[in-house]
Amino acid sequence: MWSLASVYEADFEELLAIRIAAMRESLERIGRFDPERARQRLRANFEPIASRKILVANQVVGFYALREEEQGYALDHLYLLPQWQGQGIGSAVLTHIQQQCPSRPIRLVALRESDSNRFYQRHGFIAVTESEWDIDYIYWGISS
Repeated sequence: MWSLASVYEADFEELLAIRIAAMRESLERIGRFDPERARQRLRANFEPIASRKILVANQVVGFYALREEEQGYALDHLYLLPQWQGQGIGSAVLTHIQQQCPSRPIRLVALRESDSNRFYQRHGFIAVTESEWDIDYIYWGISS
């Protein structure tokens, strides 16, 4: 069973390590793995108030960041440590996020070569634009 916990500024290094571990394989596959760049990117939009740690048995196994925007929400981060992937935790957390935003769209950006693309597509996210490195997705919400 998983749970969520608040994020604080002091959690930055721990969450950075999770992000690096989660993305390393995909970034190495395309020759773009750079821990310092990962630090800069996370620091640039690190908002503890919009973030939640994902815990299993009181152990931090991942985190997400969901910001409210004018037109909906932005899922800036959703990462699980590799050893916790493929166990249904990410699906359960993403379903929880989707249920929190039933009537407004959620947008996110995923690395083109990441296995996360299939994950997001399975959960109803639709690719809307593509660039050299990324795919922009949108989830339109739960129909009422």
